[in-house]
Amino acid sequence: IKLGRGTAVVRTRLRNLDTGSVTEETFRPEERFPRARIERAEVQLLYQDGDHQVVMDTTTFDQFPLTAAQMGDARQYLRESDRLTLLRHDERVLGVELPITVELTVTETDPGFRGDTATGTTKPATLETGLVVDVPLFIGVGDRLRIDTRSGRYLERAS
Repeated sequence: IKLGRGTAVVRTRLRNLDTGSVTEETFRPEERFPRARIERAEVQLLYQDGDHQVVMDTTTFDQFPLTAAQMGDARQYLRESDRLTLLRHDERVLGVELPITVELTVTETDPGFRGDTATGTTKPATLETGLVVDVPLFIGVGDRLRIDTRSGRYLERAS
């Protein structure tokens, strides 16, 4: 940003890798900073142990627990044996990255009524992980659905 008669400045939003807090800072354009080396590792969810999720690195086969804070909202989209990407900095886990879509099965929903599809009405459906999403009326128990993990919305019926 070029201010009236002053020198140009760069306004940034920085996230603390330890706490996750975001702060706004202003710097001069000539200032340089070292890049954070964020490593990505593919892991597989093995099981839940109390309030921890135990995952296994698919290349080294090392197993380690992740806390609810490290998993974030990812827990509601994952089943045992699902794969996800682990984000690490200096061997510390920062969080996880999910695939853009996941396929989950409907375990509970109200029955739809025949012919009640012209208005685009939706109903809540509970999926196998406990996640509740709004789905069209024609979706029933046992249907496999494709869910967008970024928004938590129903995309389509999976084949």
